[in-house]
Amino acid sequence: MSIARAALTALATLTFVLPSLSLGQGWSEQDLATAAALRDRALSTGTQAYAHLESLVTEVGPRFAGTPGDAAAVRWALERLAKLGFTNVRTQDVLVPRWVRGTAELTLLAAAPIPLVGVSLGGSIGTPDEGIEGVVLRVDSLDELTKLPENAAANKIVFIDQRMERSRTGSAYGEVVRGRTQGPSLAAKLGAIALVIRSVGTSDDRIAHTGALNYSIDAPRIPAFALANPDADLLARHVATGKPVRLRLKSTARELPPTWSANVIGEIPGGERAHEIVLLGAHLDSWDLGHGALDDGAGVAIVMEAARLISRLDRKPARTIRVVLFANEEFGLSGAREYVSQIGDEVERHVLAMEADVGQGPVWRIRSRVAPEALPAIAMMQSALAPLEIELGGNDASGGADIGPLRQLGVPVLDLSLDASSYFDVHHTENDTLLKVDPKVLDQSVAAFATAAYLAATKQGDFGRLAVTADSSE
Repeated sequence: MSIARAALTALATLTFVLPSLSLGQGWSEQDLATAAALRDRALSTGTQAYAHLESLVTEVGPRFAGTPGDAAAVRWALERLAKLGFTNVRTQDVLVPRWVRGTAELTLLAAAPIPLVGVSLGGSIGTPDEGIEGVVLRVDSLDELTKLPENAAANKIVFIDQRMERSRTGSAYGEVVRGRTQGPSLAAKLGAIALVIRSVGTSDDRIAHTGALNYSIDAPRIPAFALANPDADLLARHVATGKPVRLRLKSTARELPPTWSANVIGEIPGGERAHEIVLLGAHLDSWDLGHGALDDGAGVAIVMEAARLISRLDRKPARTIRVVLFANEEFGLSGAREYVSQIGDEVERHVLAMEADVGQGPVWRIRSRVAPEALPAIAMMQSALAPLEIELGGNDASGGADIGPLRQLGVPVLDLSLDASSYFDVHHTENDTLLKVDPKVLDQSVAAFATAAYLAATKQGDFGRLAVTADSSE
């Protein structure tokens, strides 16, 4: 049965049980009925999410932090939010790092030189003009690298050959990505002259996945690259022969002085509790290789459209719904940190925060991180989302990268888990284009976010507060 048909056929059943389910959970029968109608209308008549995304990708394109595309995206967002009827549309200035990818050449020095498909990792230094050459030292993972003795990689090129497995949760990403973020400095401490990793992605195409690295202050900076999976396979086969394998690497990557970008904010004003905020977040920036359609243009379109649909309801939410399109998530979470810095004591007015940043969806699970006494309300929210084939998860939500700083300051968060089965095929690659987006899938995600946001904004009580964590400033 299709998602849309399941939603429509379940409406009568859900409406029948609303009185019993709503008791003590903070919603009137009318609020719940409005949420159900909002959900079903998004599926049956469609949404404008794809149109928002098409406009962003076509009129702006790549939006890497500090580039002209980034500035164009800020202008686009301001104009789009105002046109859609958002109020209090504004920016928050954000200082962002500026890195230029330049060009990268990777060559396997076999009997005849073999060009490899690869890219510089975000933030990497370049090589000397003549490039560098070295023998390859292959390791299975970052953990294996950490166990090598001192100087084990002296004057060598370390190759972290860890493959990412495909899954709906995308859970393998968190483990494999450590090789990208921590690998360069760990390899450098062992004497390596460069690092090459297997792309942190699931595609079998000859495309490489970029992403940010983190240089440690107590290690030399060395150039770092990611190889397309088929090319990493080729390199691994050569290493498996037991004979010395050499690579030649050249990169013109470089760092420039920091520059300015901005968070873009728009609101759907609430009613009797308008001073309280339900935040919907996504990040406006993208990497420079593709068009940023799935990462995170889809998230931008989802949260904008979810809020727009709520604004069109006859029954307005009690709380204000605030959409925040964050600057520079990809290269340092600059916008997320600046948002927390600028709102100050207003953080106490944030009742719940949600983020869309794993592509188009569909949403398949709802997870929370709320006070224990609010868990029955989360179960009720899942009941409203169940016709979308969304299951109930635990109370261990992360909230996402951009709203992590809010969670660390005690703001409850909700994760509407977007299906990541194919997301990491295109994540951070040149294939992140509009062609990979299904408008119907995008509509399901909008329906889920709109329903959850409306319920959060109409709930009589709040969701409690979380403990402030020690790393709230990070």
